[in-house]
Amino acid sequence: MNIEAGKLTASQGMASRPMRPITITGGKVLSKGAFASTSVRVAHGLIVNETEDISDALTINAQGLYVLPGIIDIHGDGFERLVTPRPAAPVDPLIALLEADRQFIANGITTAYHSVTWSWEGGTRGTEAAVSILEALEVLRPHLVVDTRYHLRHETFNLDAEALILDWIANGRIDCLAFNDHMAGTIKQRHRPDKMAGMVTRSGLSEAAFLVLIEQVYARADEVPASIQRLAAAAHRAGLPMLSHDDMTPQMRAWYRDLGCSIAEFPINEETARSAAAGGDPIVFGAPNVVRGGSHTGCPSAAEMSARGLCTILASDYYYPALPLAPFRLAAEKILSLNEAWTLVSSGPAAALGLIDRGCIEAGFRGDLVLIEDRSPLPPRIVGTIAGGRLAHLSDAGRIGIGS
Repeated sequence: MNIEAGKLTASQGMASRPMRPITITGGKVLSKGAFASTSVRVAHGLIVNETEDISDALTINAQGLYVLPGIIDIHGDGFERLVTPRPAAPVDPLIALLEADRQFIANGITTAYHSVTWSWEGGTRGTEAAVSILEALEVLRPHLVVDTRYHLRHETFNLDAEALILDWIANGRIDCLAFNDHMAGTIKQRHRPDKMAGMVTRSGLSEAAFLVLIEQVYARADEVPASIQRLAAAAHRAGLPMLSHDDMTPQMRAWYRDLGCSIAEFPINEETARSAAAGGDPIVFGAPNVVRGGSHTGCPSAAEMSARGLCTILASDYYYPALPLAPFRLAAEKILSLNEAWTLVSSGPAAALGLIDRGCIEAGFRGDLVLIEDRSPLPPRIVGTIAGGRLAHLSDAGRIGIGS
């Protein structure tokens, strides 16, 4: 793939390459809520019926493997460490997003939403960073294996960004919009250097200059609710999925729901999660929370929320490998069955995001599949990933061409 002056040669994109049909045999296939020993056939980018006439198919022997719907990641910001591996060592977003694509494939993620925070802080979460990632993604999209989208995490006190965000919404440049407000916590902690160090480093400012910036931004607090309402109205008209991040109370969740912001992302207590569930809202928690055995910030346990029916979606959050592992952890701990747990990373996010063409292994759906070997007590291993009907990853070449 050629990169010249920030452009890639279109003729070398994924869309221009022919697709070879694929037949997967011998695996334990999750379809319509249950596992069955059957085969799966993919042609022209879609899952097709057994009766479909396909020739010259690549055959993959999935004996001993689970064949599962490809993972849909509603919120992943692991790319931030690819764009800025060290605070003073940023990397070209084109390079970083290509690496993220490889990491998605290796982790069975076939639809990914890059969760890009655009904050009043500036620096690595400022205007230049948000714009550069969007522009890089727009250049790269035809060349990426994974269906990769832009999830804008709008810090609600970032009032100066409103006009450009409205323009992005009107021109269909973003794929979902989340409302974040980390200002309340920032105000409480602004005189604690131990708590502020990370934000100060990200901003690129001195500590004194950053404290001045906080006061200047917070002085406009009265303008924030109206700005949120304008952005939500525009997103609603455009049919964009909307999320509210870190809802603190049932009242806060209800306010956002009334704005058309239906997805509750990381509610910070069980009471708010129950309010979201009562309102029929999809509820997102982090897969790392499950894998690590709890939240690193003192928020609810995602495993406990799953057991109580208060989690309908798991997101990679800050660590892509957690997403394929979390459903197996929930199943191993008998919190959910594997078929129930897998909905949290497949049909659950698909429904919340309005992706009616994926999340299930059924004829007519996108050919997004992941093949996983589970040899407890070892972590499950991703053996193969098929994205949009293309074999993107296979760690065991001996499985090709074996079987009928």
